[in-house]
Amino acid sequence: MTFRNGLDSLLRPEDSVLVLIDHQPYQLANLNSHDPHMVVNNSAGLAKLAKAFNVPTILTSVVAAQGGVIFPHITDVFPDQEVIDRTFINTWEDKKVVDAVKATGRKQLIIAGLWTEVCVAMPVIQALGEGWDVTVITDASGGVSVEGHEVAIQRMIAAGANMMTFVALMGEWQRDWARTATVAALSEIAKYHTAGSGIAGIWEHQLLNTPVGAVGPSGH
Repeated sequence: MTFRNGLDSLLRPEDSVLVLIDHQPYQLANLNSHDPHMVVNNSAGLAKLAKAFNVPTILTSVVAAQGGVIFPHITDVFPDQEVIDRTFINTWEDKKVVDAVKATGRKQLIIAGLWTEVCVAMPVIQALGEGWDVTVITDASGGVSVEGHEVAIQRMIAAGANMMTFVALMGEWQRDWARTATVAALSEIAKYHTAGSGIAGIWEHQLLNTPVGAVGPSGH
């Protein structure tokens, strides 16, 4: 087993590419591993985070004519971007999606989607077998059941995937508050998508009388 450790194993925005898979009404209707509100919130926040850090993002749905289009919370972040609609359940068997990922030249592949046990697990396992460095954002994904989601995560870890949450990715991409170019955007994302932490950040700025975005979302 190859351990994922060391500085080079941390995710870098300049090396990352994000694929958001099947955040659609049909899948959300039978999401039982998480509060659906949380998954919509986190997937929208994840999209905004990728845009703030200039991370190429591929949006893909499966048979949208029956399952519904991707949530506007995501597509509104990329208003001019085509959503790749597939017939393949396994995204990584769709040549158009894979070609779009390869065209970015990035090697750190980040995936979130619905459902974890089906439409996330299959492309993750295939991409790992093809040598990609794959990370799954677990709380911007969700399954039909808690068991389905958790077993899928175990299966992907066994195949070599890295697991992270939305907030963990925020910190890893930012890495240093001296990277001021993204601090204001990160503060806005935190304000609207990290619940208590975001609201506490607003409160702290109020108490300290500092402009939002001048420092990190926790005032550091």
